[in-house]
Amino acid sequence: MPTFGNAQLKLLEKLCNASAVSGDEGEVRKIILEELKGRGGDTRVDALGNVLVTHPGSGKKRLKVMLTAHMDEVGFMLVADDGEGLFRFETVGGMDIRQLPGKAVLVGKEHLPGVIGARPIHLTTAEELRQKIPLDALRIDIGPAGGKVFPGDRATFATRFQRNGPVLIAKALDNRLGIVTLLELFKNAPTNIDLLVAFTVQEEIGLRGARVAAYTFNPDLAITVDATPANDLPTWDGEENISYNTKLGLGPAIYIADSSTLCDPRLVRHLSETARLGKLPFQIRQPGGGGTDAGSIHMARAGIPSVSVSVPHRYSHTAASIARMDDWKNTYSLLQAALSRITPELLESGRA
Repeated sequence: MPTFGNAQLKLLEKLCNASAVSGDEGEVRKIILEELKGRGGDTRVDALGNVLVTHPGSGKKRLKVMLTAHMDEVGFMLVADDGEGLFRFETVGGMDIRQLPGKAVLVGKEHLPGVIGARPIHLTTAEELRQKIPLDALRIDIGPAGGKVFPGDRATFATRFQRNGPVLIAKALDNRLGIVTLLELFKNAPTNIDLLVAFTVQEEIGLRGARVAAYTFNPDLAITVDATPANDLPTWDGEENISYNTKLGLGPAIYIADSSTLCDPRLVRHLSETARLGKLPFQIRQPGGGGTDAGSIHMARAGIPSVSVSVPHRYSHTAASIARMDDWKNTYSLLQAALSRITPELLESGRA
């Protein structure tokens, strides 16, 4: 079985350091297209900017299996120029406004450095400190270089990728982890299925690219590969956290339900059985908020059996999140083994 090493880490670093805020995924799309060169299969970019690539299998009665990972990340869009390098902005994707002041950002195609500014604490009243800072009180400040960017340009956190032993730290592990995983699965595609891979756009603002990709592919089943927020920190009073949804270090998280999808139980069983047979660690992602591309895929056309598998990570949708190398490796191993075991019989039984 192929293993993850320096090549995959370097690719992850390159992808994490790229800027691809929803609707402006070009930098990541370019890297993916370079990785797919000479790998065979049919590769195209659709009208929304999804990268769609197919790898036909061999033999009879092959199922068409769709894999997805989204290219976009949360970030910012400049909306008005206040002069002197100060720009009003809107968030793109779900973020906590409280953690934005003082964060370094990169703005526009040239990655101009800037800072999200707010009134300093020295000049803030006690009453103001008790209130949440409104978004319209913040500005992105890039100084005299402001003439090089314009309303509509995107900005992203300036955090650079780091590895600290078993820990991965970056601004966009959600979902660059999924992208590298899908690229490796495509490069080592099993022959028992027709593999249909979609690197999707605009997931963070409504699962938009996946809906279009699913309509195009019309697969027999779909697996979404993502990164899921782990609520596994200690509680404020020091007691054991017994309400976690996933935990770092316990392996890939298999979804059974989230805010937009009730995952197909046949696919959940297939993944779980594969993990047990291969003695691979895994966990069940506890139901709750959030969602993945599966939320739009499972409702496409006449309905598509779908499931999500994610790498757990902490501090999602902030300037830096943290994941474990082994969780990522085991996610790849589980998916590679699960794909190689898929037969038409998997869907012949009823969903229940």
